[in-house]
This record gives sequence, structure tokens and C-alpha cells, in this order.
Amino acid sequence: MEPEKTKFKEYAGGWITEREGTEIPTFLKFAYIVIAGGCLTYFILYMYGEVNHPERGSLVRALNAATEASAGLMYAIAALIVVFGIITVVFSFGKPHK
Repeated sequence: MEPEKTKFKEYAGGWITEREGTEIPTFLKFAYIVIAGGCLTYFILYMYGEVNHPERGSLVRALNAATEASAGLMYAIAALIVVFGIITVVFSFGKPHK
């Protein structure tokens, strides 16, 4: 009787390996949601810098006025964060792939 060989799937040229038939742990699935939500929240709060800081807020607002930051670009980046979060959550909660 020969022992059954475990099959591994490799990603990123062997830097990441996955044992066939294993699932992502539940706590890690929910960690993906928390991390994606934290990234989006941080980006929305600080997308124009720390404009409400008591000491350097006026300097940040002056820099923003001089450089004319694009609101459309900032919201497009926020939308990309949302799309990445959705893709990650769908992938982790989806059925295991072969």
C-alpha cells in the first residue's frame, strides 16, 4: 500500500501553494470584509489629506487648492477599492475551485 500523495496547486511561481480540497477558514473570509471596509473608510476619510487637523489642516487645504485634486479621480479610486473588495469576498465565499 502506497500512501496517497497530496496534490498542491501553485500560484505566483510557487510562492503560494494550496492543498487541493482545502477551504479558506471562516475567520479569514470575514477578515477580508473587515480589511476591505477599513481600506475604503480610510481612503474616503483622508482622500484629500488631513484637512481638519488643527495645526497643519490649513496647509493641507492650501496645497489642495494649489494642486487642484480631482474629485472624480478620487471617487474612481474609491470605486476600484469597492470592486476589489467585492471580488475578494465573492472569491472567498464562493465554491472551491479545481
